[in-house]
Amino acid sequence: MTTDTIDKNLQDDVNSFLDHLRESGSINMFGAAPYVADAFGVSKYEARDLVKNWMETFGERHGS
Repeated sequence: MTTDTIDKNLQDDVNSFLDHLRESGSINMFGAAPYVADAFGVSKYEARDLVKNWMETFGERHGS
């Protein structure tokens, strides 16, 4: 799965999930892929791509 093939609705849901996870401060976000895999039923590879895309677009989405 690449950012070209990631479903926009899934990425939006994951972005919201990761934003809340980040705000909780409970984990280092570089270790977030297993949480995404468990919560969304995707492979660890898909989860890594989703987290990577979340990180790459964080500033754009949050005005930073």
